[in-house]
Amino acid sequence: MGKKGFVRNNINQFAVLYRFFDLLIIQMCLLLAAKIYGVNVTQQYYLISLVASLAFLFSAEMLWLYRSWRAGSIKEIIFVASVSHFLMIGLVIGWMFISKSSEDYSRAVISLWFVFSWLSSCLWRIGFRYTLFRLRRNGRNTRAVGIIGANETAIELVKEIKKTPEAGYVVVGAYDDREQDRIVQSDIMTFLGKIEQVYADIEADKLDTVFITLPMTANRRIEEILRVLGDTKAQVHLVPNFFVYNLLHSRICNVGELQTVSVFDSPMKGAMNFLKRIEDIVLASVILTIISIPMIFIALAVKLTSRGPVIFKQSRYGMDGKKIKVWKFRSMTVTEDGDTVTQAKKGDSRITPIGGFLRRTSLDELPQFINVLQGTMSVVGPRPHAVAHNEMYRKKVQYYMLRHRIKPGITGWAQINGWRGETDTVEKMQKRIEYDLEYIKNWSLWLDFKIVLFTVFKGFVDKNAY
Repeated sequence: MGKKGFVRNNINQFAVLYRFFDLLIIQMCLLLAAKIYGVNVTQQYYLISLVASLAFLFSAEMLWLYRSWRAGSIKEIIFVASVSHFLMIGLVIGWMFISKSSEDYSRAVISLWFVFSWLSSCLWRIGFRYTLFRLRRNGRNTRAVGIIGANETAIELVKEIKKTPEAGYVVVGAYDDREQDRIVQSDIMTFLGKIEQVYADIEADKLDTVFITLPMTANRRIEEILRVLGDTKAQVHLVPNFFVYNLLHSRICNVGELQTVSVFDSPMKGAMNFLKRIEDIVLASVILTIISIPMIFIALAVKLTSRGPVIFKQSRYGMDGKKIKVWKFRSMTVTEDGDTVTQAKKGDSRITPIGGFLRRTSLDELPQFINVLQGTMSVVGPRPHAVAHNEMYRKKVQYYMLRHRIKPGITGWAQINGWRGETDTVEKMQKRIEYDLEYIKNWSLWLDFKIVLFTVFKGFVDKNAY
């Protein structure tokens, strides 16, 4: 007897084709590189191509490269494909080192093979995606969509569909059994009648796909509708209205044979947590190497311009709400770390002679790269607040503590969007939390990459930091 649960994660209908082309590219690019350099392809080369194929599949599956990308950007696809490829290269080189077989291969051939296979993997994805999108924008390979439930959720669904025409969905209209005065009216969604009309339109080949946006309280009505739709040829999607709330990285889980929806989960699970940690170690190591000399001069300046320790360690909440000690260059004459911590204000008399400059330029936060190597922080993530501020704002800002589902960061989505510095009003903190939760919901290596780039190019100076 099979499992009672039947919900599965979204997959790409071309996933098998994608895997086939990726493996074919790896093999053909090796043959091409060998031909260019006039090297005979021996059994050793066939063996390493097999190792590369398995390594790429492992990396791609770990990064969910073969999931549905209908709503994903081409930049993100290329980024994930490239990371998968570079992980493959690392695994192949590691295998050559462990097996002591590097002398059996031409370095020129292997190098050219890596470049060719990476470029080919990216280019064919761009071409295939462009072809699909062009077909769908021209009205081909599309699906006619009907929506059961003329409500706010349906309106949001229509907006998302219209924003992504490349997905190939064309909304025909909405159906609802309620009276006209209770139905949500909108210029972007046509009302087509009662729910019974859906079944007739499916039989008349007017609809290919049906989205159900009825509220969760109508579970019996939804069950009746599904029972009827189960006898039709239409594809059916449920859009539970609880997804309009602040669900954090929701996912399908299993408890035995019963499926559940985890609503406040962390994206840092399994392989993703490993990749995030590798990202942190690499970035922090490189950056600390670059900034080590400037940090020495900053430490001397702090020591010579005011009394007190060079490094100020303040208690903050880390991942899962556990207390951590965050390192900073001391920028104030006080080192508050108790139940009451007063935020720095413009013209604050507690700021040391060099402290204002350090705070405006974020140079006081450079020691936090040591926190990253320790594993208590990440390079990118929600900025950690003082414990006293956490206890105050968690009672005033809805979903405040959900920002602790991942490690705090040195820079973050809120910061590059202008929400850093003093939060002297609840509204400012609400806006910061909004960006923090948006980051956690949509976390990816690509998003981290963008945030780091924006941080570098926009600079660390901010008018709100003092």
